[in-house]
Amino acid sequence: MAGTMIIDGMKVPFTNEKNILSVIRSVGIDVPTFCYHSELSVHGSCRMCSVETARGNIIASCSEKPKDGLEIYTNSARVRKYRKMILELLLANHDKDCTACDVTGKCKLQDLARRYGITKNRFDSPRKEIPIDKSSKAIIRNPNKCIKCGDCVIMCEEVQGVGAIGFVNRGSNVQIAPAFNRVIDDTNCVSCGQCRVVCPTGAITINNETQKAWDAIFDKTKRVVAQIAPAVRVAIGEEFGLKPGTASLGKTVTALRKLGFDEIYDTSFAADLTVIEESDEFLEKLTKNDGSLPLFTSCCPAWVKFAENRYPELLPHISSCKSPQQMFGTVTKEAFIEKDKQDLKETFVISIMPCTAKKMEASREEFTDNGTKEVDLVLTTQELSMMIKEMGINFNDLEEESLDMPFGISSGSGVIFGATGGVAEAVLRRVLNGKKSKAESEIIFNEVRGLEAVKEASVTLGDRTISICVVHGLKNADEVIKQMKAGEKKYDLVEVMSCIGGCIAGGGQPAPDKRPIANVRRLRSKGLYSIDKTRQIKRASENPIIEQVYSTILKDKRHILHVHKH
Repeated sequence: MAGTMIIDGMKVPFTNEKNILSVIRSVGIDVPTFCYHSELSVHGSCRMCSVETARGNIIASCSEKPKDGLEIYTNSARVRKYRKMILELLLANHDKDCTACDVTGKCKLQDLARRYGITKNRFDSPRKEIPIDKSSKAIIRNPNKCIKCGDCVIMCEEVQGVGAIGFVNRGSNVQIAPAFNRVIDDTNCVSCGQCRVVCPTGAITINNETQKAWDAIFDKTKRVVAQIAPAVRVAIGEEFGLKPGTASLGKTVTALRKLGFDEIYDTSFAADLTVIEESDEFLEKLTKNDGSLPLFTSCCPAWVKFAENRYPELLPHISSCKSPQQMFGTVTKEAFIEKDKQDLKETFVISIMPCTAKKMEASREEFTDNGTKEVDLVLTTQELSMMIKEMGINFNDLEEESLDMPFGISSGSGVIFGATGGVAEAVLRRVLNGKKSKAESEIIFNEVRGLEAVKEASVTLGDRTISICVVHGLKNADEVIKQMKAGEKKYDLVEVMSCIGGCIAGGGQPAPDKRPIANVRRLRSKGLYSIDKTRQIKRASENPIIEQVYSTILKDKRHILHVHKH
């Protein structure tokens, strides 16, 4: 439907916009919202986007379709009074200890209160203190800061298909919480952290463990080793005003050295190890042809947890490979055994990850050996940026420095692990090594690239056609699995990432600024593929350090890269 609306006296044409709000924003007017996200269903609960029609009606612009000839006012006296009333009521029922809040300065409620000049509140607070839920390794849930917008509920149900939280009680007693007064760790939560990404206040935040990192850095008996995940380098710059997708690995390395880290490496190196192990595992199953296919990837801990919760019968089909994070921890601890004895130190591995679920993964029992964790601590991109700001480091002015050796070299295959389709492409690069034509010498597999929810590809290996599926978003994965179980689809290799876009949009990454989230994902993904394009080494098997690690550290110990986790 096409037509013309009149917005604040301006004639504005529209075509396929799904609501009035989209038409308003198309002409650069920033109508405030709490509960509206373009990728989630519209429920119009906050009413902040309300506008006034020429007839004097107040309507929610997010839930009304554009109409030809409709005249509206986005900032009339009535609308302004209405929005201020909503804000005052929200603030009256909100924990206003902003100085102790992790999202202060980024809180949408705080921003809008300032925007509408609310410095005092005429309403008394009816709020009763509710216990803070700290049960999860990944997130902290503070109901006292919740404004009941429902964004987290819709994200958890519609996009991830988990439904760990929902609306509880009715009327003024309504809360957003797990059912039956449970804490989040007693639910089917997979720790993906996507609820935290859409939360407009500090009601759901990352489990901040920066103090543990400082404690390790200041402990002279510890050798503090950092590994930086691929997706971190194309997002951390956003915290310092850089464009999404800007490659900032060199500056991140410099910042970590200034913070006091002793050794700094690249998780992409361990991703190369994962490619070797996972492709060998896949080829072995393909050769046996014993019904053990399809093989599902195991790099995403939220996906593994989802499968454990909902599809335990699929667990034998999930790769036995440890994730790159855990492989790095295993290899690093093994590599420093003798040096630790000589120096009377303990190697303490800190992961810098885009993902809140990595905190949960590192704490799992199967990744602990006699009380020693493979990865001691996981910091998200957000937490590292907090430490950089706390120390007063001017990130943008830093000179770029290189990673340490020997685990500082990786292939392009390891880097693209951070984007949806990257794991599948990396495996294909090795499985089909030398099988592509010279015209395809860049060994790019466009079929598995892109941000479509589900991507399918097929390649020929010998006399066998290999069928591949790449899916991101757990609800999308759920639909694919249902189709496979119904016999509607058949695949040999299935890559699953829990977050839309893959690790680039993990729960520990900077929340998008005013750019649409889809654009931010696209720019971050483009940043990773740009890095891959300039890498001289494209395949994991061509990484010269890999062969050295297999012949020394992993000699007769290749099994430590695998786990029977379920």
